[in-house]
Amino acid sequence: MSITAGKGKKLTGYHSIYDGIAHIYQVAHKSGDVWQFRMWINDEKKHYRKSLKTKDFNIALSLATDLALELSSDQRVGKQIFGITLGELVDLYIEYREKDIQSKDITKERWLAIGYSLKYIITMLGRNKKVSSIKVDTLFEYRHLRNEIKLASLGGIRNEMAIINHMWKWGYRHKYTNFGKLEFRKISGEIGKRNTFTDEEYDKLVRYMRSYCSKKECPNNDERIERQLVRDFVLISSNSCARPGELRKLTWGDVLGYEEHLTEGEYEEEKVTQLVELKIRKDTSKVRKERIFLCRGGQYFKRLKDRQKHTNDEDLVFSLNGKDCLTGYKWVKHWKELMKGIGIKDSVDAKLSYYSLRHFGITARVQSGLSLVDISYMAGTSVSEIERTYLKYRKEQSRTSALKSYRKNKDGTITTTDGLGKPRIDEPEEESDGWAEYDEGVKL
Repeated sequence: MSITAGKGKKLTGYHSIYDGIAHIYQVAHKSGDVWQFRMWINDEKKHYRKSLKTKDFNIALSLATDLALELSSDQRVGKQIFGITLGELVDLYIEYREKDIQSKDITKERWLAIGYSLKYIITMLGRNKKVSSIKVDTLFEYRHLRNEIKLASLGGIRNEMAIINHMWKWGYRHKYTNFGKLEFRKISGEIGKRNTFTDEEYDKLVRYMRSYCSKKECPNNDERIERQLVRDFVLISSNSCARPGELRKLTWGDVLGYEEHLTEGEYEEEKVTQLVELKIRKDTSKVRKERIFLCRGGQYFKRLKDRQKHTNDEDLVFSLNGKDCLTGYKWVKHWKELMKGIGIKDSVDAKLSYYSLRHFGITARVQSGLSLVDISYMAGTSVSEIERTYLKYRKEQSRTSALKSYRKNKDGTITTTDGLGKPRIDEPEEESDGWAEYDEGVKL
């Protein structure tokens, strides 16, 4: 194999090694006849060049031989010699995941969230960082590195680490990375220590929404209809345990039917509990699995449907026109106003969001003694996730269950008979018909 020195450069030394695959050579220029190394990398169709930083032939020959052996070994195991940058890897992966939107494996919102999560690894390591230079433990302290940029919840950090490793595994299959998984330090601690409501806070929220949706508090009819939509979203979220994103894509065709059950009230009188059967479609589910389940809150769907004009099967439930959901700005605006109304000045600092309603609903189900299998199916998550996230409530529930007595109702359902209280997830009894207008708690 011939070797050229390049325009304006004179080749003063040349030696072939490793059966002619690699070479060392000297070029007369200002570097002072330092020996250079060059080797053809067949898999990547490119020459590998490196200065050996010595003028001594024997030293250069020894260094070059070792380097050639190392490069050959790396090629045999599929390791990228040149590779791509971290920024290129992220771009390629995001482009790949975009195709999953078309196949309905992920939603567009999930795709955007993936891209947003990966921006932090770019910030940590740099967009031009060679992927081949990243070691298996480079991001071992990811939690600390992440929080130095911006504080994040444990759940958010765990999610980001999972996304990074999914990208890395994908990159390994396509020979962009040299190994299939990064090592992260195990994160201890509970997710969501404060990202849900206390019983008192939630009860206060339910009662405050009466005045928030009243004519006296909100005389503008369009604004009041919008507030009522948000109120029903809050109540349905906590009763269904569905994710906010799943509910916002719910259509009236996904509301499959209703059931009524006579249950024992707080003072042993019978009351009607209205259940609703919901379908979370595969294309709207975060976990890409369809699920159909019964939950409380049928009266809120009936109230909402009676108030709306667009109720065909394809029309969105939480929409003013059946086609478009409320904008993100309006959801945030109403949430801030609701939180302020119940005395929570900074919902961000308190880690309270619409997602907290799901946490509250799941907590209520755990405390009520419902099977974790049933809860996990209803919520669209795994039993292990329920156990890990809500373990403390599970322990409380097991202690309480040991003290409970039960009664079988006429419809075959089981009711506790010891009067042990449960968090209220419905509107107060005096508003059970779901139609009355309230002005600061006073019926109009």
